[in-house]
Amino acid sequence: MRQAVFLIQTADRKGLLAEITGFFYSRQFNILLCRQYTDVRENMYFMRLVVDLPADATRGRLEEEFGELARKLELNYSVYYSNETQNVAIMVSKASHCLYDLLMHAEEGDLDCRIPLIISNHPDLESVADRFRIPYFCCPMEKGKKAEQEAQVLDLLERHHIDLVVMARYMQILSDDFCERFPQRIINIHHAFLPAFQGGNPYERAWARGVKMIGATAHYATAELDEGPIIEQDVERISHENDPEELKQIGKDIERRVLTRAVRAHLEHRVITCGCRTIVFNR
Repeated sequence: MRQAVFLIQTADRKGLLAEITGFFYSRQFNILLCRQYTDVRENMYFMRLVVDLPADATRGRLEEEFGELARKLELNYSVYYSNETQNVAIMVSKASHCLYDLLMHAEEGDLDCRIPLIISNHPDLESVADRFRIPYFCCPMEKGKKAEQEAQVLDLLERHHIDLVVMARYMQILSDDFCERFPQRIINIHHAFLPAFQGGNPYERAWARGVKMIGATAHYATAELDEGPIIEQDVERISHENDPEELKQIGKDIERRVLTRAVRAHLEHRVITCGCRTIVFNR
């Protein structure tokens, strides 16, 4: 079965649902799933629509005809197809927990993607890549040579036709130029419940502040550190008995599951960004 996923956003007004679904009904497309959300405060309408494509449907004709409707209704939209598997690059430094979780879920088919390469600024995790038979590229970050290192990474991403970059505890700040090359296609995991404890050493700072819960945040990377649109978050309760090392161990579990959930939502085309916010539809 070949399917198309439409992500739509526009100013809210009467008749949108009827107009959009009527377009597919009139062409005998079966609507498999329709999720919608109205932001009353901002007067914005969001929709995720999954349709079963008839055997004689062509991509060019579908996009041309829907494009006419989109112009008429002033829709901002994206369309994706189920037979197009995305290429994902994972970027890491020395921590392995998020990498392992992503690779296991991908191997088991829980993440619908290809992972043609792993990129790191350290050689430490090459053995993990070897276990999963994935090429590993070490691009060291030398002092004063950030531009050269990023150029090397960008060349790898281009040569492997990468659709999504996942920073699985990649402990480097990406440049503005790098982020602009992959708008809303770089997912980072931050080991804190943003907007609290931005930047480094969040567990030590959380312990010093005496917080009663810690968390992790997966967000789209932007030029502003830890300021990108949030896709997924989770927390766990802690107490005064937990020292910073214990917080790190608890945090690792949160980080890996939050990152994997965020990557899955992106791969399944369930995320719409609106300014600094996201609309994340259920499966």
